[in-house]
Amino acid sequence: MRHAKSSWRTNDPDVRRPLSARGTRDGVVAGQYLDLVQQSRGAHQLEDALTVARYKTAGYTIERPLHFGAALADADVELVGSYRRYGQALGLAFQLRDDLIGAFGDPSVTGKPAGDDLRSGKATALIACALEKADDAARQVILSALGDASLDEVGLARVRDTLVEVGAVARIESLITTLAGEASEAIADAPVAESARPILQRLVSAATQREL
Repeated sequence: MRHAKSSWRTNDPDVRRPLSARGTRDGVVAGQYLDLVQQSRGAHQLEDALTVARYKTAGYTIERPLHFGAALADADVELVGSYRRYGQALGLAFQLRDDLIGAFGDPSVTGKPAGDDLRSGKATALIACALEKADDAARQVILSALGDASLDEVGLARVRDTLVEVGAVARIESLITTLAGEASEAIADAPVAESARPILQRLVSAATQREL
């Protein structure tokens, strides 16, 4: 890893903020606030859902931990920027995969109940994408299940079929592929130790190719 003594202690807010605990806290709080606002308004826009995921998941799951490591190593601004690009892309891809697992996952494999995001009314990117693409009949199938705590396996299967039919699953898979590519490119060009580069590349696969 390249070092530039004290170079991360800059007055540039784009560099300093991600390296602070306050920056991490503020990002998560902002994401949670936006998530609650969306749910209260019944708004389901893909771009809004992606924004929430960037704040809530991409930051604290991957980007911020990398930035803390960079700060402890007194890394230079170039590396911090590389970690930002890598972490934002991979963190978002990770959340999109999690959305798919939440709707289609096998509980015996994933360890989490299938359909819980739907039952809780969570405004995931998958649902937002489906509602943007759906006709009136498909929208009714999705909206009638969203927030229904008593949704059974038959109803869940119907929603799953609809998510596939309207093209939402394919769209989310395409986004995951694109974001994974962006993360790989970011770390390929990053000034990291050569021994660390393949580990970070393997993390891209581990985060985005989890089994359903």
